[in-house]
Amino acid sequence: MTTKTKRAADVLAERLYDAGCRHAFGMPGGEVLTLVDALEKAGIAFHLIKHENAGGFMAEGVHHRDGAPAILVATVGPGAMNGVNVIANAEQDRVPMIVLTGCVDADEALTYTHQVLDHQQVLRPITKESFRLTAAGAGIIADKAVAIATEPRCGPVHIDVPISVADAPAPNDIARPYRPTASRVAPSGGGAAKAREALAKTNRPIAIVGLDVLYEDAQTVLRAFLEQFNIPFITTYKAKGILPEDHPLCLGGAGLSPLADKHLLPLVAQADLVLCIGYDPIEMRVGWRDAFDPSRQMVIDIAAAPNTHYMHQATLNFVADTCETLEMLANTTPTRATWPGGEPQAVQNALSEAFRKDEDWGPAGIIAETRAVLPMTTLATADSGAHRILLSQMWRCDEPRGLIQSSALCTMGCAVPMAMGLKLAEPGRPVISFSGDAGFLMVAGELATAAEMGVNPIFLVFVDASLALIELKQRQRQLANKGVDFARHDFAAMGRAFGGYGHTVTSRPELRAALQSAMTADRFTVIAAEIEPGGYDGRL
Repeated sequence: MTTKTKRAADVLAERLYDAGCRHAFGMPGGEVLTLVDALEKAGIAFHLIKHENAGGFMAEGVHHRDGAPAILVATVGPGAMNGVNVIANAEQDRVPMIVLTGCVDADEALTYTHQVLDHQQVLRPITKESFRLTAAGAGIIADKAVAIATEPRCGPVHIDVPISVADAPAPNDIARPYRPTASRVAPSGGGAAKAREALAKTNRPIAIVGLDVLYEDAQTVLRAFLEQFNIPFITTYKAKGILPEDHPLCLGGAGLSPLADKHLLPLVAQADLVLCIGYDPIEMRVGWRDAFDPSRQMVIDIAAAPNTHYMHQATLNFVADTCETLEMLANTTPTRATWPGGEPQAVQNALSEAFRKDEDWGPAGIIAETRAVLPMTTLATADSGAHRILLSQMWRCDEPRGLIQSSALCTMGCAVPMAMGLKLAEPGRPVISFSGDAGFLMVAGELATAAEMGVNPIFLVFVDASLALIELKQRQRQLANKGVDFARHDFAAMGRAFGGYGHTVTSRPELRAALQSAMTADRFTVIAAEIEPGGYDGRL
C-alpha cells in the first residue's frame, strides 16, 4: 500500500506496530472492520475472542511478556461496554492498554440512535485519556496514546474511531514528531542529604517494593542496593519475583493475607527506616493504611507519582526515578550491620510455618504439589478468590511477573485469559492458571478460543462449589449462608468438550500425574481439583 492510499486506520495501526504491538484482541462488529483489516496489514495479529473482557486480559498477558501496550478492540455500544471491567482493571493495575472502539459518525448520530452512546463519556473516568480519531491527526493521536499509556503510572488510553474516519484517506505529509525520552532524575539538595544520613545511621531498615520498580527496569540496581545495606524487603503481589523469592532478604508478598500481615506488620513497626521503593499502595488492604509512623520512623517514599492516595504518609517523598535515587542514596554512604536481633529471619521462619507445604490434600497441598512438579520457569496466573491469597504466599517466583493477577481491582475471571496471553507470547514456556470454580465458569467459553489459537496452557480449578472467600466472611459475621454456594460441575468434561484434555483429581498423586501429562500435551488441559468446603479456614 502506497502512502497516498493509506487510510487513517492504517496510520494508527502502523504507529502501534512501531510501538512494539504484535497482537490485538476483540470481537468485531461492522464498525471496526476497517480497524481489524488495518491492524492485520500492519503486522498486528487480530485474535477473535468470545467476550471483550476476556480479550483485554489476554492482551494484558501478552503485555507482561513483550512489554508493548496491550490492544483491545471493541465495536460500538455493547462491545465497548463489555470491556468496561477490564479497562477499569488496567487503570487500577497500571497496565498500558490501547482501547480501540468503533463509533457511529457524528453527523449520522444526529438522527440515528440505534446502539449510539458516548463511549468517551463512559470511558474517560477509567482511562488516562480518551481521543476521537481524525484522519489528519491519526499519527499524532496514536503516538500520544502510546506515550500517555506507557508513562508513569501506566494505564489505559481510549481511541474512539468513527466509521468514516477509519476509511478516510490520511494526508501524505504526516511526519512523526521527535519526542525525546524524558531524563531520569534523582533527588538532590537537603532532602537527599537527609535520606543519606538516615541510611547511614539505620539499625533496623526495611523496604516495601512495588510495581513501579518493574516499569523502571530497576531490578539490578534494587538488588545491589538491598544487598549492600542488608535491607530485608517485602513486595506487593504484582512485584513478586522482583528478586528471587529464595533470596535471604526476601520476606515475600503482602497486602491481602491477614495471616501473613500478622507477622509482617509488627516487623515494619519495629523498623527505624522504612524505604517505600516504587510502592503503589493501590494493591494493599486496610491493614496497610498508615502502616508507617513518620513521627517515630524515618519513612522515605520513592514513587513514580505524588502521594494523593493518603494510604500512608512519609518523612521524605521523592517523585523520582528508582535507579537514580537508589544510586544517589548508595553513593559514599557507609554500610553497617542491621537487625542485630535477627527479627527478619524470625519472621521468615514464622511465615514458613504459617503456610506449610505438607498438607495431604486441600488448597495448600494442591499449591505445594503443583509448585513441586512444575519447573521454576513456569509462568502462572491467579484469579481472585481465597485460593489467590494462599497461592500468593506459597507460590515461589524467581523472576518478575512470574505470577500475574488482578491485584488492585481484583477481577474474577482474569486468570484463564491472562494465561492464554502469556502462552501466546511465550509458547515455549509452561503456563498455568489457578482459578476458583466460580471464576472459571465466568470465562469457560474462552476454552474455545484456546483451542482455536492452538495454545496449551494448564487451567487448574479449585472445585468446592462455593464462593469460598465470601462464604468465609459470611460465617465470620455470623450471617446466614445465602448466595455463595452453587452446584458442582464437571470441569474436566468441559475441557474435553471444548477440544482440550480434562482430569479430575482428589489426591496429590493424581494431581502429580495430571500435571505431568499436561506438560507434554499438545492442547490445553483443565485439571479440576476437588476440595471440601471450608478448606481455606485458618489458612489465610
